[in-house]
Amino acid sequence: MTRKKFLKRLLQLSIVGAFPALYSWQVEPFWLEFVHKKIKIKNLPKELEGKMLMQISDLHVGDRFDHQFIIDSFEEAKNLNPDFVVYTGDYVNHGTENDHQKLRNVMANAVKGNLGTFGILGNHDYGKNWGDLGSSETINKILEESGVAMLNNLQEESHGLNFIGFDDLWSPNFDPMKVMKDYDASKANIVLCHNPDICDKDVWNGYQGWILSGHTHGGQCRIPGVITPILPVKNRKYVSGEIDLEDGRMLYINRALGHSYQVRFMVRPEITIFKIYGDEAV
Repeated sequence: MTRKKFLKRLLQLSIVGAFPALYSWQVEPFWLEFVHKKIKIKNLPKELEGKMLMQISDLHVGDRFDHQFIIDSFEEAKNLNPDFVVYTGDYVNHGTENDHQKLRNVMANAVKGNLGTFGILGNHDYGKNWGDLGSSETINKILEESGVAMLNNLQEESHGLNFIGFDDLWSPNFDPMKVMKDYDASKANIVLCHNPDICDKDVWNGYQGWILSGHTHGGQCRIPGVITPILPVKNRKYVSGEIDLEDGRMLYINRALGHSYQVRFMVRPEITIFKIYGDEAV
């Protein structure tokens, strides 16, 4: 091979090799997908049939990517005019004062539901080592001031749909039985919990229904069916999407809107759109 041909081949290989890196850094992290699902909820009032429940998770506002992407995504989401909106934790990346200030700016543009807007905390909202209660209290205040009712081991009913919120599994405030001891199966219930590993804990008190989670980011980089190298859960089945827990509970894991690092491959950022129906619906 001549020197000229060698350099040409080297350049071609470099371009081919650089494309996935460039794509996973500059394209996919900002290529939002609205995922549409239909779900059935026991005891749902007839007037809520066909209403829209939007799930937004894992904003990770901080210094690792331009949070204008989150604001732009919120503006897109508002055009869908959701009836309910739930935020399932990890609003910031480190829990610093700088993160908190950026979160205030982002949540000034928050998507809110016409009938109700609820949120829970994630592990990153507790700052360093998931133990900074000052950070979690500040984030709670920011969210509440932005029109999000925070359900940390609490439940609240809105227009006949009962939202049950768990505080984060890794936080000092994890106490799901504080709310599940009062679980009422006759209501139309839906559970919000950031970390899906909670599904394997003995805290459910006979609950049957949907559980909405985040936390995993779908692995952020993966080849489905082949490899998901980084997954922050003990149960490796909990990657993303809909999972039948085979005991009357259904789990949905949102792939996250933000990212811990600005890199994604075959795991686009997600906002989930659920159309809700009663369990007797066709």
